[in-house]
Amino acid sequence: MPQSPTPFVVPVGWGIRTPGPSDVEPLAKLHAAVRQAAIGSGAIDTASVQIAVTGTGSWTRRQLVATGADGRIHGWVTVHDRAAGRTRVVVDTDPTLDDAIADRLAAQMYAWAQGQAIDICRLRGVDATILDTDAYAGDDRTQSRLTAAGFHRARTWLQMTRPVTPQEAAEDTFPPLREGVMVRRVATYDENSPVAEDLQTVHLMLEQSFADHWGSYRESFPEFVQRLREDPGHRWDHWWIATVIIDGVEQPAGALVSSVLSPDDAGVVGSYIDYIGVHRRARGRGVAKALLHTVIRDAASRGRGKVDLEVDADSPTGADGLYLSMGWTTKHRTESWHHDLTSPR
Repeated sequence: MPQSPTPFVVPVGWGIRTPGPSDVEPLAKLHAAVRQAAIGSGAIDTASVQIAVTGTGSWTRRQLVATGADGRIHGWVTVHDRAAGRTRVVVDTDPTLDDAIADRLAAQMYAWAQGQAIDICRLRGVDATILDTDAYAGDDRTQSRLTAAGFHRARTWLQMTRPVTPQEAAEDTFPPLREGVMVRRVATYDENSPVAEDLQTVHLMLEQSFADHWGSYRESFPEFVQRLREDPGHRWDHWWIATVIIDGVEQPAGALVSSVLSPDDAGVVGSYIDYIGVHRRARGRGVAKALLHTVIRDAASRGRGKVDLEVDADSPTGADGLYLSMGWTTKHRTESWHHDLTSPR
């Protein structure tokens, strides 16, 4: 349902409204401009913006755009009802705006987002939520705005990439799996619809694998599947399950979910590792390497040029060290910023 206007204080001639289909291209350009200003790379998948604005992703998002006297969109705020107790916020302001106007607009967008998050809490019947947003490391302007809006820096993430060569598609490129370790794709029916039991296994493995990690929170199975399906790069044949033999019984050991990366500024298409998790009972058996080798080989067989991923810079499992040893390098760093919000009764 479209959101009603909010009492923003904007310059004369400006307007605030809910975005629609005709705004997808301008919003993609705005988001690309923000990214370009922060890290020097502006490649944005317009399809992902369309999904968030008017597609399936819009079902769980509340959003507004700010238009200037010139009719162009200069600001965009989205509030994503991601899970009980977790609300994601994204605010984009035009990098070419006057600093004072951009700062004031961002402050009002963060305030509006907090009000929407409280309303979401009431609808869900929960008392509190964590507002979760990102900033690029070194982006002092965004960090200053977040601090003013009541957010605090919570975590740093490494955005990593690994080149893939055609030769890595060969079966003998990587060492054989350790004894008792197996990796397979999520099973599908003839019409390529996934088998529910396998999807539930992936969800369970990831939930349990990350239960002892920073920021872990419960995301229901329907929320998990719906959110990942919103990604235009989503493909069921990019989901894998690892199993191990323990005491003579084959048991789930881990899972990996990946997706298709649209071409970057250099035109390179890649695969992206959305999630990789290894269950505690299977750690130390080479399961993570087996899953990573699988996705690298798969990317090579599809003619892709890289595999990207995100990893916690302070991962307790030392995952960043594993990725470095396997050829990944850090492109840039991002930060999670949080605001603990309590819904007034």
